Parts: sequence; C-alpha cells; structure tokens
Amino acid sequence: MINNIQIPDRLVVTIDGPAGAGKSTLAKLLAKKIDALFLDTGAMYRCVTAKALAVGIDVKKDESAVVKIAEAIDIGFEAVEGGQSVFVDGADYTKVIREPRVNDNVSHVAAIREVREKMTRLQREIGLEGRVVVEGRDTGSVVFPGADYKFFLTANADVRAGRRVLEYEAGGGKVGLKEVSDNIMERDRLDSSRKVAPLVKPDGAFEIDASNLTIDEVLTKMVNKLSC
Repeated sequence: MINNIQIPDRLVVTIDGPAGAGKSTLAKLLAKKIDALFLDTGAMYRCVTAKALAVGIDVKKDESAVVKIAEAIDIGFEAVEGGQSVFVDGADYTKVIREPRVNDNVSHVAAIREVREKMTRLQREIGLEGRVVVEGRDTGSVVFPGADYKFFLTANADVRAGRRVLEYEAGGGKVGLKEVSDNIMERDRLDSSRKVAPLVKPDGAFEIDASNLTIDEVLTKMVNKLSC
C-alpha cells in the first residue's frame, strides 16, 4: 500500500528512457517501495554482450554467433543488500556487464532481431510472476505494451554522462567524461535508429525529465502517479 492506495498483487510498471537517465536506480527504488520484483532488461542484453566478448566474438560482425550465445545463455538475478547481483551461466557478471567495452558494444547486440526476440520472451515470462517493475528501452512499447503504468525517464546528455562517470568511480574504475559522453551520444543514436524495437516514448507513458531533479524527487513523482 502506498499513500493509502492498495497495490494489486499483479501489476506491471515499465520505465523506459535513454542510457544514463537513472532508470535502473529508480526502478530498484520503486520496486522496493511497492514490494515488487525489479527486472533490468538492459542487464540481460549486457549479459549476452559480455558473454560474447568473453569468448572472443566480434559482436559487430558475427551476428549468428551472438544469436547462439543468446539462445544458450542462462541469466540469473539475485537480490543483495543495496541492489542486485547478475549471473551468467553461474558466474557473477555484476561488475563485468558495466565495463566500458560492454557499453561500447551492447547497442549492436540489442539491435539483433533474434536476440531481442529471445530476451523479450524471457522478460514476458518473468512479468507473469506477479508485481514487477521493468526498466529498459522498449519495455512499455514492445515487451509490455499493456503495462498498468508506463514511465519515460529522460535527462540531458551532460547530466547522464556525469552520472555514468560516478558509477564507474563507485565501482573502482576510472574513465574520462568525454569518453562516456561520446559513448552515450552514440548509444542514443543507435538505440533510436535501430529497425528492431527502437527507443521511443511508449504510448500513454508519463514523461519525467530528471535533469534537475534528485532521485527522491523523481521517485515521489512516480509514486504519486501510481497513487492516482
């Protein structure tokens, strides 16, 4: 129950938006707020990308090999203190999927039709489990077009790049602001222009520009929307 409103046992909330807008953070917080499962669809594409790179596949040239990885991969999520761990074929990939080389290649993997079809099937299966908050780039437009609530989270490119740098530093890594900014701009271009499930604002989605808002302020907007 939030704001004296009873939350249904079966509920799908989607949060879409460009890279670095804060989708994962807000989805985790919202899921905790309404006692729901958090599903990071972007992490699933990162898992496929990381696994393909780990075995030496050139994901920009050998799509058939990437598809084979996607068809065979076992992806698991485990709730931990303050977040969620991600496992690929039994190995902890939580940090691996956030590495710069994965960032540089994930949009190419996510644009492969067969990969998206496999991940979408998995996501829909998870969505049947009950109350779920899903974040990604096509969750409200393709994966769950009939979601109970849809959000589209945006922020200007400079703000998003700055947040990503802080994420890298928090994980013990180092990366330049320009490198991250260039990567985000390229991912925006690829995600919005791909032929399969491009990044768009889903029909009926409530848009929030988080450029000048704190995480708590965005979360409050979302909770208020769910309480309407």
